[in-house]
Amino acid sequence: MTDLLKIMGGTIYDPVNGIDGEVRDLWVQAGRIVAAPNDPETKPTQTLDAGGLAVMPGGIDMHCHIAGPKVNAGRRMLPAERRECEPVRRTSSSFSGTMGSTPSSYTTGYKYTGLGYTTAFDAAIAPLVARAAHLEFADTPIIDRGCYLLMGNNHYLMRAIGAGEFERAKNFIAWLLCAGRGYAPKLVNPGGVEQWKRQPMAEPVELETTIDGFNVTPRQIITTVARAANELALPHPLHIHCNQLGLPGNWRTTLATMQALDGLRGHLTHIQFHSYAGGDGDEATFGSAVEPLVEYFNEHENLSVDVGQILFGKTTSMTADSAVGHYLSRLYKTKWYSHDLEHEGGCGVAAIEYKQKSLIHAWQWAIGLEWFLLARDPWRIALTTDHPNGGSFLSYPRIIRLLMDADYRREQLESLPRQVRERTALRSLDREYTLGEICTLTRAGPARMLGLANKGHLGEGADADITLYAPSADREQMFQLPRDVIKAGEFVIRDGELVAENSAGEPIFGQTLSVCPDYDSAAEKHIAEWFNEHYSVRFRNYSLVNDARPN
Repeated sequence: MTDLLKIMGGTIYDPVNGIDGEVRDLWVQAGRIVAAPNDPETKPTQTLDAGGLAVMPGGIDMHCHIAGPKVNAGRRMLPAERRECEPVRRTSSSFSGTMGSTPSSYTTGYKYTGLGYTTAFDAAIAPLVARAAHLEFADTPIIDRGCYLLMGNNHYLMRAIGAGEFERAKNFIAWLLCAGRGYAPKLVNPGGVEQWKRQPMAEPVELETTIDGFNVTPRQIITTVARAANELALPHPLHIHCNQLGLPGNWRTTLATMQALDGLRGHLTHIQFHSYAGGDGDEATFGSAVEPLVEYFNEHENLSVDVGQILFGKTTSMTADSAVGHYLSRLYKTKWYSHDLEHEGGCGVAAIEYKQKSLIHAWQWAIGLEWFLLARDPWRIALTTDHPNGGSFLSYPRIIRLLMDADYRREQLESLPRQVRERTALRSLDREYTLGEICTLTRAGPARMLGLANKGHLGEGADADITLYAPSADREQMFQLPRDVIKAGEFVIRDGELVAENSAGEPIFGQTLSVCPDYDSAAEKHIAEWFNEHYSVRFRNYSLVNDARPN
């Protein structure tokens, strides 16, 4: 019989099971939460006194950038930043690492764990470089992880859509998820990255723009992939980075994207960057268009979003939207890195700084908070910073304080430019998130949006990913360092100290989460012929598994 852990007398927050601050015991065995023993004589192997502590499932970051070539480009781009940060020292149970806006792999795992997070998804991996990302995942300790595969500018897929061959497109999407061991299809500026690669100075694409050489529009890409993902019954159907990220007036394109889904499930990511009013290059017209977007969102349960909140300070922008990288480099007059991925997209990396006195940056800060406070359903909105684009994931405790403390939020608002203070809806919003709602926002909700049935809750059969926080009136302090964190039944934070080895003295590494939906294997013949004609990589070497179906 395996060891039996009893977590005794904690104050449980488990929205999935309708528990909101009730004192209960939890039992853990073989990496899962189990029912209390029927036999009163059964004694736990170990007991953890959780009296007075807030007990929640492990946190889930559903949109971040933590692995793959773009992240490594960001690490190389700012060596001085990494030298200036205190390194993570090697201990008897953990490896060393570096910090900065793009921490090293070991540090990423340890720092997420130190916040009480146990799962994270990289949001933009090109299938061509998925092997590199998965090798990096294997070096990321403790947390479970997964990735979304880029498809919005894939040549094979766009040609299938342009030819009206839906079944071929659907089979390709399924095959690609298997081949790259991805978790969901990702659209980044669908069609727009390819258009920018062909015409760097062209106008940003609209949903009805025909992409040069492909006879396809962004709307067709969105609706086809959304339909295919829904028919394939993927746990997380479609992750969309809308067209025109960061541009004044882009809210209309965002609303049109929501409407294009027409009842199909879809997730719009870093929604803050897509909710801007204004236009014509006049900074004074820039502002928030959250209200019309959130009104539509609140009435359409097929939609979910994460926010992409920005925090003031220096960071690194990294995106599979090459056009945005180019735009930011010109805006900030900074060096940038561009990488063209054959037949699949591109990426841009640039150093940026969000300044409190900047009218644009202040609006971005306010717009993200407006989304959190105006969205009625916390089950369909997730806390993210689009790490590191809006700021580090280490900023999550500060965002939680902003959501739970209206007085603190108003204090911060007063430091912003007058135009923002007077025009943002924040001043009139008194809403304060409860601990139960924060648990939904950071755990239960992301698990539901991702279709992770064994995560985000503390019911029988759930993964034993558990975080215990010492309550504090200062919510930022409370969520900065949990007292204890348990990952798959193993202590990884104990009395505030990192424990990176299991009871057998082995380093703790989580699992990589992926999907492999069924598809017509006959479709591989055409895919192989096309690959061998167009790619520099042979078809037989492209997939991460020989038959594209992981066990």
